Amino acid sequence: MTGQLRFADSGEAADLAAFLGRLVHYDRAAAVRLQAQAGGGALAVFGRPPSFEVLAIRTVRLAVPVSRPLDVTVSAGELLESVDEAAASTAVPAPVTGPPWTGVLPPRGDWRQLPGLPGPEAIRAAVSASVAEFRARDEALPPQHRTRSERDRIGREIWSRTLGDTELPLRAVHAAQSLGFLRPVRSAVASGVGAPGAAPDPVALLASGGWLRLRTPYGSIAMRRPGGVGGLGALQVRPV
Repeated sequence: MTGQLRFADSGEAADLAAFLGRLVHYDRAAAVRLQAQAGGGALAVFGRPPSFEVLAIRTVRLAVPVSRPLDVTVSAGELLESVDEAAASTAVPAPVTGPPWTGVLPPRGDWRQLPGLPGPEAIRAAVSASVAEFRARDEALPPQHRTRSERDRIGREIWSRTLGDTELPLRAVHAAQSLGFLRPVRSAVASGVGAPGAAPDPVALLASGGWLRLRTPYGSIAMRRPGGVGGLGALQVRPV
């Protein structure tokens, strides 16, 4: 173990554990990259659920800022096992050799909001309709055509469609829904967002350079903009 982190409260620890649990559900060997600035009050956790081709970002409030910058890639499963929800803390596991995506994080600043994003209810409805369409088309396949390649083709067709009047592919929204980022917002006090009585940040679509980011009160989904240079694995690997 490389250190100890204390979260602002048990709710922060529980939300982090839930996020890690979903990543491990999709990939038992999942890795996450952790970042925290010296003196800062938040830990950023980056993960990449397989098949979605996006990055998932969960920010966790810290009770005690780190004294030195933290930037390490660790096993998501080991970090999950280290989270103590009752004590609102975790031990940081030993570093691992991260996959290529860990060196291709989105920019920290210069994000601007883009128009055209539907409201949260419409976004959830779009995901539900797309999931239902995939299941219906899969069930309609003749037995001889019910292959992995044919199912992948149907999935690519559905999830590459864009959401509303935006350029955001539905696969990014599906990832947000699957990771629990699009669930109905709790009260500002209960969710730890803002001051008592304040409204939580809305769901928003942001852009910075060649990146898009779907921001929600529970986390963000980031991806290269469609038509950019390759996918995540084709980008130049660099520290962020």
